[in-house]
Amino acid sequence: MRLEWIDDILAVLDGGSLARAAEKRLLTQSAFTRRVRIIEDSIGATLFDRRRKPITLMPGVRALEPDLRDLSARLHKLRHSMKTASDQTAKSLGFVCQHALTTSVSPQVVLALSEAGQTSTRVRSGNQDECLMHLISKEVDFAIMYALSDDDTHDPGKAFETVTLGTDTLIPVATPNGRDTVDLMLLPTISYPSEVFLGQVFARKISPRLPEGTTVSVIAETALTLAMLQLALTGIGIAWLPQSLVQDHLSNGRLVRLDDVLPSQTLVIRMVRLSEAQPDHAEKVWQHLTDQFQLLTKRE
Repeated sequence: MRLEWIDDILAVLDGGSLARAAEKRLLTQSAFTRRVRIIEDSIGATLFDRRRKPITLMPGVRALEPDLRDLSARLHKLRHSMKTASDQTAKSLGFVCQHALTTSVSPQVVLALSEAGQTSTRVRSGNQDECLMHLISKEVDFAIMYALSDDDTHDPGKAFETVTLGTDTLIPVATPNGRDTVDLMLLPTISYPSEVFLGQVFARKISPRLPEGTTVSVIAETALTLAMLQLALTGIGIAWLPQSLVQDHLSNGRLVRLDDVLPSQTLVIRMVRLSEAQPDHAEKVWQHLTDQFQLLTKRE
C-alpha cells in the first residue's frame, strides 16, 4: 500500500467525489480516475461504489477512515524524518581542535558554520599529534591548531593545506595574591609536559627569556589547559595560558597578567586539512571559515 494511494482515498473521503479529489490532488479528473483503477487493481478489491453519482467509497472502506488517516500521518512523519536524517548525514561535518583551542575557538567555528547553514557538526579535542592523526585517518574534515610563525618544526608538511585564522598569546598569569608574592629567583609554576606543543613552546621560546638567575619550581604539571587554568585559580603558582582562554578571568580580576616581568609568546592559529580534492560541501565550509575569520582579524 503506497502512501500516495492512501492520500488519494482520503481525498475522495474529504471531497465527496472524484472530481473534487482530483482537484485536491492537483490532477485532471481523467488522470485521477486512472489512478483509482490502478489502486483497485493492485489491491485486488473494489474500493469505489460506481453505482452512485458522484462515485464514492464503498461502506467498508469508509469504515477504515480512522486507520487510513492514522497511517497517512505516521507515514508522512516517517518520510520527513528519513529525509531530514539523510540531509543531515549529507551535510555532516567534523573538526578537531587542539585542547587549548577547544574552549576559545570551537564555539566561534560552530556558530559560523551554523550561520552558513551547516546542520550537524562534530567537535573533537586532542593534542597536536592527535589532531593530525584524526586528519590522516579522515575522521574529521579539518583541524584547528596553534603554531609559531617563525617555526618549521611543527609544519605539518606538503600533505596538508593550512590557512591562518588569527593569533593568540601565551601569557603568564597568577592570582592577585600570587603576583604580590612572586619570587623571580624561585618561580612556582604550573607546567606543561615537555612532549606536548605548549610544553615545547615554553622550553624553546619562554624559558630562555626568563629573568637571569630565575629557577623554575614545578608545583604541578598537566597537558590540559583547562586543568591548568583551574590550578592557576587556586593560587598555587604561575601558569602560561592562552590569552583567549583567560580573558574573562583577567577582566573580572580573578587572574592578573605577569608579562610585564615575565616573557610571553605570540601563537598563530591555523586551520589545517589534507591536500587533496574535497567534496563540494567541505570546500564551501573551508572557504566560508577562511573568509569569516580573516574578516574578523581585520576588524580587530
